[in-house]
Amino acid sequence: MKILNRLLIVLVLCISIIAVPCEAENLSTAGAFEIKGNDPGPQQASDEEIEYEDEDIEYLEEEDELDGIADPLEPVNRAFFYFNDKLYFWLLKPAAKGYSVVVPEQIRISVRNVFRNLGTPVRAVNSLLQLKFKSAGNELLRFGINSTFGMLGLYDVAKDEMGIRMQDEDFGQTLGVWGAGPGIYITWPLLGPSTLRDTIGDAGDYFLDPVNYVNPLIDRYAVKSSDRINRTSLSLGDYEEIKKDALDPYDAVKDIYYQYRKSRIEK
Repeated sequence: MKILNRLLIVLVLCISIIAVPCEAENLSTAGAFEIKGNDPGPQQASDEEIEYEDEDIEYLEEEDELDGIADPLEPVNRAFFYFNDKLYFWLLKPAAKGYSVVVPEQIRISVRNVFRNLGTPVRAVNSLLQLKFKSAGNELLRFGINSTFGMLGLYDVAKDEMGIRMQDEDFGQTLGVWGAGPGIYITWPLLGPSTLRDTIGDAGDYFLDPVNYVNPLIDRYAVKSSDRINRTSLSLGDYEEIKKDALDPYDAVKDIYYQYRKSRIEK
């Protein structure tokens, strides 16, 4: 029995460590690729499920030469990228596909809404740090509305009924607004693409995420695992599309990540 318990703990750790932020909802990659904050849901979801306006992803359509980012660790980064890629296809994707078969889409969207609601402190505090007082107010208003009328965040009443959208803010963006450059590009094993600035930002956001205060530790990992698998189930196929159209998937992920983060800071 003790052996079974230990095996269960190891399995939970393997899956949940993918969900540990270096996070918060926020593109680090879960096995392979997930842009921070960019979790629009499945293709079949209606347009109102997409959280961000068209200009947020215009960088994906630009044909101009992309700005570069220093990548002195490229050999190591490529090795970790390959590792994360295999982890995604061998572990995270099968788990997410099985989960999506068992759990209806609307329930999965509601679970995503709950975790987004819990992430309010990260977005609200960083909005304040960037002097975006309206955004901070909207985040607090969304939290109040969705926690009450939205049944503890199961439904995004603030967006669906009042048009109050979630603000995609984190400490990595705050550092960028304050003038900090991205630093070098980093691919973290298990966590995915990042920069030196975003790594520091993720560490700061860690203390604002209520989920990180769940105890005991095994329960915290279980919660994070549920969140990661649920979100992956709503975006299956996105990473595959990037790989399919890319001559070099590593460079494609690096460029998309860098341009996305740059666009969020400049907005």
